[in-house]
Amino acid sequence: MNRETAPLQHSKVQQCPECGSSRLMRDYECAEVVCMNCGFVIAAKLTDRGPEWRAFDTEQRQKRTRVGAPLTFTIHDKGLSTMIDWHDRDIYGKRLSPGQKAQIYRLRKWQRRIRVSDATERNLAFALSEISKIANALNLPKNILETASVIYRKAVKERLIRGRSIQGVTSAAIYVACRQCGLARTLDEIAQAANINKKEVGRSYRFLVKELDYFIPPLKPSQYITKFSNQLTMQGKTEEIAHKILTTAKELRLTSGRGPTGIAAAASYIASVLTGERKTQREIAEIAQVTEVTIRNRYKELVERLQFVISL
Repeated sequence: MNRETAPLQHSKVQQCPECGSSRLMRDYECAEVVCMNCGFVIAAKLTDRGPEWRAFDTEQRQKRTRVGAPLTFTIHDKGLSTMIDWHDRDIYGKRLSPGQKAQIYRLRKWQRRIRVSDATERNLAFALSEISKIANALNLPKNILETASVIYRKAVKERLIRGRSIQGVTSAAIYVACRQCGLARTLDEIAQAANINKKEVGRSYRFLVKELDYFIPPLKPSQYITKFSNQLTMQGKTEEIAHKILTTAKELRLTSGRGPTGIAAAASYIASVLTGERKTQREIAEIAQVTEVTIRNRYKELVERLQFVISL
């Protein structure tokens, strides 16, 4: 039986280099890959990627398997620290003795103290909890929460937090994350959810973008169509027509130099009229946070250029 001097990656081995056979056997006890035709040892000293324990039934496998929560940037220690629960029971569900309870109580206390070791970790723990609160208030998806946490961590690493309020920087990080991920959220909404002034959020947002050198893509009117449709409880057909109106308006360059919320609100209004699902300009203006005059002006421009026949 021959043996190669240099071991190969067993996952890349497709056929025997001696006889060309593809009937290969992986012997995990000897850590070898052997050809079943000629007996040639193709690879040796394979790495065992399995667990170090053995299990002989399902119950044993479930008990010995060690798994944990995935890493997340929304927790200051990325979710790696252990937590001692308050049930005062051991792994088998039995109650602890009084001496063991006192010991576990001390362990809990010191574990809680050492989780946050310095001022930076205390800042991160408080700020990331604030980001989670704002994200929950706005019903933001998980990717926005993770992106905002990464942005805040970069700001802490670059020492940009000193002299600025945590609420302002966390709100700005959420707004940057929304813009990067293409989710339509305004400064007013984020400031209202964070219970701070809109000017402070805008000031912190401009500071973060400048110092961290971020590229923020411009807002598109189509990003607001879905949001307006959900808030106005319009049908899917109305939303589809509004998207088509915006696509045609973009081809005719009618959206250039116009506010995205105004043009999206006007497209939603035209689509609601065309489908017979009438919404007043005041309703759409309140949802879009623009004036009725803006909607009327954009509505007239779109109707004149796109040549709609609308019976009012």
